[in-house]
Amino acid sequence: MWTTSDIPDQTGRTAVITGANGGLGLATAKALAAKGAHIVMAARNQDKARAAQDEILATTPEASTEIVELDLGSQASVKQAATTILAAHPTIDLLINNAGLMAMPERQTSDGYEMQFGVNHLGHWTLTAGLLAALVATPGSRVVTVSSTAQHTGKPIDPDNPHLRDGAYGPWRAYGQAKLANRHFAEGLQVEFERHGAQTSSLAAHPGLTNSDLQSTTVAENPGNRLGHVFHRMVQATGMDAETGALSQLRAATDPDVPGGGFYGPLWVTTGPPVRKPLVRPGSGAAIRTLWEVSERETGVALDVAAALDADR
Repeated sequence: MWTTSDIPDQTGRTAVITGANGGLGLATAKALAAKGAHIVMAARNQDKARAAQDEILATTPEASTEIVELDLGSQASVKQAATTILAAHPTIDLLINNAGLMAMPERQTSDGYEMQFGVNHLGHWTLTAGLLAALVATPGSRVVTVSSTAQHTGKPIDPDNPHLRDGAYGPWRAYGQAKLANRHFAEGLQVEFERHGAQTSSLAAHPGLTNSDLQSTTVAENPGNRLGHVFHRMVQATGMDAETGALSQLRAATDPDVPGGGFYGPLWVTTGPPVRKPLVRPGSGAAIRTLWEVSERETGVALDVAAALDADR
């Protein structure tokens, strides 16, 4: 059974973690810091991030951490965060696209995107693109994108209505779409890395039924969402704690034997030790190409692995 004791020494490595100020992100940051990694805590709520930083230092006094402000709901903030991180870190070993929202009321980001698609996918799209040069400059680097079992309920992006406007929005429909987009992003990014010969891998992970900040935030933001209350009660009663739920993304990030393009989650679907999971609904090439086209069109940002490799030469 794979645990944090199986994480290899991370001394000298740099890990960028979105949403590292709580839940799965904080659990991931704690585990990697305890193994010697330098942790870049990319988070929107700076007070919460500082409290999380103190929590890491309380358990690992020698931990190396820094905080970078990142609001995934603002493309300007994402671009500034990437610039700040690159200025300090010309090489990056791990990018863990962890932060996200679940089943929120219909809202738009500051750029006019549907909030869940905008934060969970488009924000991470632009951040990954902004950090590509540092990632491909680091042999053995990895990008881990956190999906969910909800990806099984999601549909591929409709290029004519990616933001589910004109009455198409539903909180859980949008969440499923965003989480499937996360998985398709991880798959497509691996294809791009392989196509251009990059020594970087892309993987996906999901935490199963984990009692993290996600469910409580859903209930607080959308108190009328009955299913949200059901899931909140379920994770409180039977869910894994954040430290256990984070093992899937930690294994994807650090196990030397994991293959690029792998998808990791709990053994028994929603609980259990982290194992490689089959892609039950493999992303079609057409769906992934559409995601790439829509993401570039909406953000104006190209995720160009070839250009990043050229910049490194």
